[in-house]
Amino acid sequence: MTKKMQSYSTEFKAEAIKKIADNNGNLSATARQLGIAMQTLSNWQNKAYEGALVGTKQYDPELMAILEENKRLKRDLKVAQEERDILKKATAYFAKHS
Repeated sequence: MTKKMQSYSTEFKAEAIKKIADNNGNLSATARQLGIAMQTLSNWQNKAYEGALVGTKQYDPELMAILEENKRLKRDLKVAQEERDILKKATAYFAKHS
């Protein structure tokens, strides 16, 4: 039997983070009150601390844009390094067999 993934709105997530503070940082009590898994709430809290959870006061869209650009640049660098390695091997092969 497959479980359906529950989807929560950004407003709900932001309110859940605020509710943690209202409960003096007690994740398990907050999770029970909201009827969600404690791990889910913990994940949201971690994202909020990182500034990645939309709707929270810590959210920084500029930071998120920079992080996305960083990911893209790392992918591009990896591709360029793989291409360079292939060209090095091809050059060595043709130099050896010429």
